[in-house]
Amino acid sequence: MVFFLINTPMKQKYVLLVFTILTLNSFSQTIGVLRNDAGSYNGYTLLAPLGSFETYLINNCGQVVHQWTSTFNPAASVYLLENGNLLRTGKIVNDDIQFGGVGGKIELFDWDNNLLWEYTYSTTEVSQHHDIYPLPNGNILMLAVTTMTQDEAIQAGRDPAQLEDGKLFNEQILELEPVGTDQANIVWEWNINDHLIQDFDNTKDNFGVVADNEQLLDINYLNSDKSPANWLHMNSIQYNTTLDQIVMSSRLLSEIYIIDHSTTTAEAALHTGGIYGKGGDFLYRWGNLEAYDHGDTNDRTLFGQHYPHWIADGLTDAGKIMIYNNGGDRVYSTIEIIDPPSSSPGNYTYNTNDGYLPVAAEWQYEDPDDPLNFFSAILSSGQRLPNGNTLICDGDSGYFFEIDSSGTIVWEYINPDSANGILTQGDVPSANLVFRALRFDETYAAFDGRDLTPGDPIEINFDISGCSLSVDEVDISNEFNLYPNPTTGIVQINTNLIIDFIEVYDVFGKLIKTEKNNQYIDIGELATGIYIAKIRSGNNFGVKKIIKK
Repeated sequence: MVFFLINTPMKQKYVLLVFTILTLNSFSQTIGVLRNDAGSYNGYTLLAPLGSFETYLINNCGQVVHQWTSTFNPAASVYLLENGNLLRTGKIVNDDIQFGGVGGKIELFDWDNNLLWEYTYSTTEVSQHHDIYPLPNGNILMLAVTTMTQDEAIQAGRDPAQLEDGKLFNEQILELEPVGTDQANIVWEWNINDHLIQDFDNTKDNFGVVADNEQLLDINYLNSDKSPANWLHMNSIQYNTTLDQIVMSSRLLSEIYIIDHSTTTAEAALHTGGIYGKGGDFLYRWGNLEAYDHGDTNDRTLFGQHYPHWIADGLTDAGKIMIYNNGGDRVYSTIEIIDPPSSSPGNYTYNTNDGYLPVAAEWQYEDPDDPLNFFSAILSSGQRLPNGNTLICDGDSGYFFEIDSSGTIVWEYINPDSANGILTQGDVPSANLVFRALRFDETYAAFDGRDLTPGDPIEINFDISGCSLSVDEVDISNEFNLYPNPTTGIVQINTNLIIDFIEVYDVFGKLIKTEKNNQYIDIGELATGIYIAKIRSGNNFGVKKIIKK
């Protein structure tokens, strides 16, 4: 909001003109909210900067409405549960298992930042990494690696020449039932090393024809000339309650996979069983036909992707899968949506010649001016919002933006919390990586009965005077009076309304003082002059002029 005070000599008084500006581009912000246009979807965005102990919930003007603090950096993902609890990963040092996204710890905080439960899965042989997922029954899916020795990997059919680190990581998904404050029962388990194929050595396990076993993973397929222990680098697991299926993402193989969660642990190690009859084998895969001998590098559709997930019911394209396609050597990113063909819900069709379809995404966003302008080599996410917009997290630069259905950017934000500390407005952002950003509707169950009074933005020396939340607001200026006015200090607000906060701006529109949950504000320390008071009550606000004597 920008205010202009014009002195009109003929009447010898000030005339107050108030203009609402719905974009911040003209303010040349370097961090925090850069833009908040009328078409943006109003809600609360959850972010956990990778170099910070903090997890923030911010409104569309970048103001913090809630915050949690841990003693661990996030390994990657965090989740805000419907009961207001925060479920997060934690990064602990593991000298034996080292790659981006290694965590080893899960924490559960309540709304008031009390640690309710924690669980450590980190030894010389195993570690949680990247992602977790809260199930409807209160259990938690956890993505982890276990270590296969060189001998075990060779016996599984790995080419000995492709064991760069002398070991190989097996990816696994565990379902945890929390117990007490720091324990868990493992009630379900799936391991990729139960679902391998190889055509390298007929004297070893898993020998067969790769092209005829699309439901299995070729242990010798590498999507590069490197062969580290971390050859798959799974970076995401998401769950579909209706189908009882899990979708996961392998960044290094540029593929996504869907498996059946309805199996028992015993069936999950087999090739039969479960609702879909395939045990723990792949029900579907997409992104890289070369990985199962159905194409070559020219047929790749995914490039180091992150966060494949089913779009929730009630949203545009519900039931389809949205993917942040990072780009890899392509050096530009896209957001893509695919609709896997199926004969019935969860039973995906497979074409012997063409593999799993579709050939290409049915919807895609790329920078309309130049694809190279939009690129995050790692991290990142996309999220469909209730109004049809899409929230995008460009993770390696901590940059979030929201596009409408035509691809127009309507909201922009740059994370100010970096590994080097909180940035100051005007700083060039750096080391401010974010794994994923998610926006929640204001009616989300976690917010029932909670205090979401906006606080300050994260950044130092913030300036959000040009930001107006895009809500259906009513002007309540006629429902309150200020007194005394002129004043030498305290200004009272005379109204029957409940005041959420009072903001005081100078005549150039810069926010200089805020008071929360009070019927007064003290401006005694301010210089003599004219100021603007903005008073908010719920979603409504009013504006009055204050004269400081």
